[in-house]
Amino acid sequence: MREKMFKMFLNEFQPVAEDAILDVGVTDDRSYEHSNYFEALYSHKHRIVALGLQDTSFLIREYAGMRYVKGNALQLPFRDRSFDLVHSAAVLEHVGSADHQARMISECVRVARRGVCLTTPNRCFPVEFHTQLPFIHWLPKPLGRRMFRRLGFDDLADEAQLNLLTARDLKNLTAKIPGWTFRIASPRLLGLKSNLVLFGHSAMH
Repeated sequence: MREKMFKMFLNEFQPVAEDAILDVGVTDDRSYEHSNYFEALYSHKHRIVALGLQDTSFLIREYAGMRYVKGNALQLPFRDRSFDLVHSAAVLEHVGSADHQARMISECVRVARRGVCLTTPNRCFPVEFHTQLPFIHWLPKPLGRRMFRRLGFDDLADEAQLNLLTARDLKNLTAKIPGWTFRIASPRLLGLKSNLVLFGHSAMH
């Protein structure tokens, strides 16, 4: 699925070797092949700056030429329009409240010259990917979080750790961002929309 979303990114923006790209939210989790898939799959690694809260400096040893910066997605340590493209995979649902999610999107837009791509699980998909539990995340959020706690997922029961979105939520978060146009794509798993991919294009490019 992540490889499919990576190909969607390539098709949407047609990046070239000269494009500077920021990847927001790299992880120190090395237990899965799809961890940090953008760095693994993108051809022009010397043009990637990877940002994360955790120590992922190992990436610069694995992928020659790329750069790692420690930082927070809610306050990106870069000047306006520093990158041609900004990418972020499965981070938006982990930054907390809707206000924090809006702030992350605004920060990605601020530092991008041409476009942004943010992926997040679709709350409308019947299985919640982090817990592998079906349907509980469809409950009203306070009730769903109580159920997560009862089932031993205390960390994911906290809004600051997991706040799933629907396509309508994403539209609301981007509705008031000036100078940009957005669209949402949805790759399918077993015929259902498993993820949301938010593409943003700058009118100034």
